[in-house]
Amino acid sequence: MSNENNQQQVQINDSIPGGEYANIAWIDHNEEEFRMIFGNIVGASGKVTAKVVTTPGHFKRMIAAMQDNLKKYEDKFGTVKQAEQSEKEIGFKG
Repeated sequence: MSNENNQQQVQINDSIPGGEYANIAWIDHNEEEFRMIFGNIVGASGKVTAKVVTTPGHFKRMIAAMQDNLKKYEDKFGTVKQAEQSEKEIGFKG
């Protein structure tokens, strides 16, 4: 619900113990939604760690929030070097 400052209170489910590490992401979209799949690849194998589906408007707000946070990080700690793109082809096992 909302508090007196018109801020929403969010509860984190106890079944979510912590964050998952991701070193790769796939992002796809259609007219109505963006789909983000995050994964962790170590050596010759990996696993999907999270899937997020959202609206184009919320996706754009997420990008703005990430850009703002990256700027604050770089202002404090220095420029971040972009990770190199993997040359490996990645497939999925069901």
